[in-house]
Amino acid sequence: MVCPCPKGGSLLPLQCTCSHFNLLQIRFPSYLCLGIGQMITTVIVLYAAKKSKTVQFQDFDKNVLLKIFPLPLLYVGNHVTGLASTKKLSLPMFTVLRKFTILMTMILEAYILRKTFPKRLVYSVVTIVFGAMIAASSDLAFDVEGYTFILLNDAFTAASGVYTKKKLGDKGLGKYGVLFYNALIIVIPTVLASAFTGDLHKAVTFEDWVKGTFVFCFLISCLMGFVLMYSIVLCSHYNSALTTTVVGAVKNIAVAYIGMFVGGDYLFSWTNFLGLSICMSGGLMYSYMTFNKKPSGSDTGAQKLKLQISEESAGKYSKV
Repeated sequence: MVCPCPKGGSLLPLQCTCSHFNLLQIRFPSYLCLGIGQMITTVIVLYAAKKSKTVQFQDFDKNVLLKIFPLPLLYVGNHVTGLASTKKLSLPMFTVLRKFTILMTMILEAYILRKTFPKRLVYSVVTIVFGAMIAASSDLAFDVEGYTFILLNDAFTAASGVYTKKKLGDKGLGKYGVLFYNALIIVIPTVLASAFTGDLHKAVTFEDWVKGTFVFCFLISCLMGFVLMYSIVLCSHYNSALTTTVVGAVKNIAVAYIGMFVGGDYLFSWTNFLGLSICMSGGLMYSYMTFNKKPSGSDTGAQKLKLQISEESAGKYSKV
């Protein structure tokens, strides 16, 4: 999965900063082939785990395609736009513009999953997006193509997260089946696309394949891509798609702070720094309200009423 990371990670951040930026610094010419490597790694790891009975998921049949759709299409879109935007933008600006994924995820959850959100959570999301807009307004290295890719990546990541949450509720696939069949279905079309665009030829003829350091970085990037995808799906399994996105965003803001001192591609400005700080405050506010929920008055009243009814019923039966 591309990071959308949640760098998201594609599938999902999709969508990751930590897994593919090293290869870009080495000047690896094909982000598509890196995505293919992550897909193949996912298929191999999960297939081996299934054969060893470490994990279980549904065997392939004609119904799998219907169950998994449209995740493979979103997966590819997330992969391509995520890695392309990573290549076009600096690390700090990538993490800033990824914040629009949060707003898109909230909108899609309300539309597709019919969820409602407390006003406080909405305000925290608006705070994050507002901070991102302030930070992006000071971008001195504006790139139209890069901004287009990152906003498309935001949309694909949001849709992937929401539909992943929806598919996890379906019987048969489960979290491992979602990961495995996503990668399996889409890897061959992606290879064909990379061959058609010339990316595959560039990757195969890349001169650093003879260097052990590069091969090690490539394999680690592929493995970390799988770890990222699994982490995102697991988080979505236990939380909402919006919570998964916000937690990833908070992590990425920390990455942006580090990027100010490491990497050398960050152009510092106080406006950008202020925007990042507003993003962080909104993310921390969302996390605090989500993970420190207290039963509302109505919920408490309902619990007391249920307890009272149970006690009255028990009393009647004891008299009989």
